[in-house]
Amino acid sequence: MMGRSFWTAGVLAVAMALAGCGQSSNDQSESASSGGDQNGKQAVNLIFGTGGTSGTYYPIGGALKGVFEKSDLIDNVQVVSTGASVQNINNIMDGTNQIAIVMSDVAYDALKGNNQFKGRPAKIDAIAGLYPNVVQIVALDGSNIHSVADLKGKRVGVGKVGSGVEASAKKVLASAGLKYDDLAKVSHTGYADSVTDMSNGNLDAAFFTSGVPNSSITGLMQNTKVHFVNVDGDTAKKLLQKYPYYENYDIAAHTKNKYDLANDVHTVSIRNLLIVPASMDKAVAKDLTQRFYDYLGSDSVSVAALKQFDRNTMNQNLVLPVHPGAKAFYDTLNKGGDGSNDNTDSAKQDNGAS
Repeated sequence: MMGRSFWTAGVLAVAMALAGCGQSSNDQSESASSGGDQNGKQAVNLIFGTGGTSGTYYPIGGALKGVFEKSDLIDNVQVVSTGASVQNINNIMDGTNQIAIVMSDVAYDALKGNNQFKGRPAKIDAIAGLYPNVVQIVALDGSNIHSVADLKGKRVGVGKVGSGVEASAKKVLASAGLKYDDLAKVSHTGYADSVTDMSNGNLDAAFFTSGVPNSSITGLMQNTKVHFVNVDGDTAKKLLQKYPYYENYDIAAHTKNKYDLANDVHTVSIRNLLIVPASMDKAVAKDLTQRFYDYLGSDSVSVAALKQFDRNTMNQNLVLPVHPGAKAFYDTLNKGGDGSNDNTDSAKQDNGAS
C-alpha cells in the first residue's frame, strides 16, 4: 500500500509539473494579447510595433518600454522596428504584436476593411490619440515643383512599401489627380534613404509624413537647397471631404523648432494612435493607458513629439473605438463622462457594421 501511494503521488507531481510548464507558444501569444491571469500569477509580455529606427515611432516605443514595465501586470515589453502602420496592424491581427503606434488613416482602413485590408477588417482599439503626423513634401530647389500636381513626371520618394507614409502619399497624389504611373520614378525609400537620394540628385522630391520637425528634413536642409510643397487648395479640400482623419495644418514661419522657414507651409495632418487588439484584457489596457497619461504629465518625457499634444484630448476625435479598459480610465478623469466619448460609441457601431 505504501508503494502504491508513493507511486501515485509521484505521478501526480509529474503531471502537475507538466501542466505548469506545458503552455504552448500559441497559448503564450494569446496570453500576451488577452492579459493572462490578473491575480498576480502571470504578468504578460508585450511586443511593441513601432517604425523605422530613423523615424519618431521607434524612440517613442523605447521611452514607453520602461514606463509600461513598471506595471505589475507587465513582465516585459519588447520594442521592435517595423515598416510602421500597415505592418503594425497586420502584426496585431496575427498576434505578433500586442501594442503599436499607427496613423489614423491606416487604422480607419483596417477598421473598415478597405484598401490593404479589403475583406479582412481588423479588430483593433485605440488606447490613446497622439500627436499629429504632418504631410511634409520636400522638393529640390530648381525642380519646378511648387504644388502636388507638379510632381507629375518627377522622381518621388513615397515611403516604404506598406508604411503610413506611402498610404498618405497615395491619397495626396490621387487628390491631385495623380497616380504612380504619372511619376517618372517611384522610390519606396524611408526617410534616411530619401534624404540621401535627394542630396545626390537622384530624387526630385519626397514625402515625409511625421511629427514636426522631422530630423531627416532638418539634416537635408543643412546641406541641400530644398523647399516645402503646400498641400492646399482643391487637393486639400478633396482630402478633407473624402477622409475623416485629415485636418488642415500650418507649419508656422520663423519658428526655430519648426525649421525656421521664411514662409508658412499649408498642408494637412493625420493623428497618430496607440492601439491594441480589441481582445486585450481590460485591466491591462486600463493600466497601460493610466501609466501613459501619468508619464505625459511628468518631467520625464524625452521624445519631442509626445510634447506636441494635450494629454486631456487623448480619447477625443478618434477614428477607432476606445478600448473598454482605456475608457474605464478616461471615465475616472471625466467623473462619469462629459460626452467626449460620443464618437467612440459611434465608432463601435460602425465597427459592428463592417
